[in-house]
Amino acid sequence: MFTLRNFSGFLSGTLRLITKGGRLYYAWVGFLLLLIAIGAGAYIGQLKDGLIVTKMRDQVSWGFYIGNFTFLVGVAAAAIMLVIPAYIYDWEPIKEITILGEMLAISALIMCLGFVMVDIGRPDRFWHIIPLVGRLNWPQSMLAWDVIVLNLYLLLNWFVVTYLLFCAYTERHYVKKLVLPLVLLSIPMAVSIHTVTAYLYNGLAARPFWNSAILAPRFLASAFCSGPAILLILLQVLRKTTKLTIKDEAIFKVAELMAYTMGFNLFLTAAEAFKELYSGTEHMVYFQYLLFGLKGHTTLVPYAWASILCGLVAFILFLVPRTRTNWVTLNIGCVLIYASVYIEKGMGLIIPGLTPDVLGDIYVYRPSFTEIAVAAGIFAIGFLAFTLMLKAAVPMMLGEFTITKGRTPVEAPPQEI
Repeated sequence: MFTLRNFSGFLSGTLRLITKGGRLYYAWVGFLLLLIAIGAGAYIGQLKDGLIVTKMRDQVSWGFYIGNFTFLVGVAAAAIMLVIPAYIYDWEPIKEITILGEMLAISALIMCLGFVMVDIGRPDRFWHIIPLVGRLNWPQSMLAWDVIVLNLYLLLNWFVVTYLLFCAYTERHYVKKLVLPLVLLSIPMAVSIHTVTAYLYNGLAARPFWNSAILAPRFLASAFCSGPAILLILLQVLRKTTKLTIKDEAIFKVAELMAYTMGFNLFLTAAEAFKELYSGTEHMVYFQYLLFGLKGHTTLVPYAWASILCGLVAFILFLVPRTRTNWVTLNIGCVLIYASVYIEKGMGLIIPGLTPDVLGDIYVYRPSFTEIAVAAGIFAIGFLAFTLMLKAAVPMMLGEFTITKGRTPVEAPPQEI
């Protein structure tokens, strides 16, 4: 009974926290709501007129939406870059900020599911894959595996974050026997969500650009450097704007781990390029279109080389200890690695995998205004979710908002052990 009453207080208190703030907070939330409204308007137009309002066609059936989905799955999987040193090696400086990584994973997964939904031409037929009323086609369909692992990973992170914050609110220490197995389970699940995403491409034998055994390791390596790149900047912003104590050594340790994964990602990319270019088979045409252009079409060439250049510069900045521990070069490296992987997962992976098409024709794809507006709305939903979670979590983590705060001991409900 006490637990239910406490949880009710936790929910109502959380609602009060997220509805109060300064002008900057309201302006930020208002801006995100405006983007969501614009995205919703564009999506209504897409529902009314169909996917013809996008620039996707039969030749390029996956575009901007799926590129963002692939990138964000990596961001969600990157939470284990904090979980492993915190809970496997029991390293205290990172343990304090692990919950922030899990909240980032929740936000990224919300955006992932949003991009999948808008990519479905007839969302009213979504019920077809719901078990019992429809048919999920599990385990034959890789899409079914993707739906399952993404939703399970979302529920797992949501439960862990909610439980840890509830313990902080009720001023109790969390039950390690409950949390530790769940956190350890999140490690293989994080690997599995990006592996299954890679298999969605890898399993299409008629698409040679994706039909590579090292596609899944490449996905994981790029995820483990792009996801933490976002987190490192967020941690610095939180340290400036809140009273959260985030130690330098925690940030620098994550940056050091990123240097290793970035090096591994560049190595795998180079190995893939060598196999295609040195063998000189007909499959090389996709790499040729990406890196040098084909039949006069050079749309992807600037993106490809920009991604490679950004990745190389970021790797050097993170590899050298002096630049890795300098705030200016560290943040430049974070932005570069983010840009490198974002381009690689969109223009550098989806489009060349579908171009040239199976008949050898080249359809030049560029996202339409509708796709960009809908994507902006989905990103705004993710940012809004992360903002609201932070707005409630930070006071609880600091002990400023707890069950007894602001009440006399008589008014405060008794705590259940």
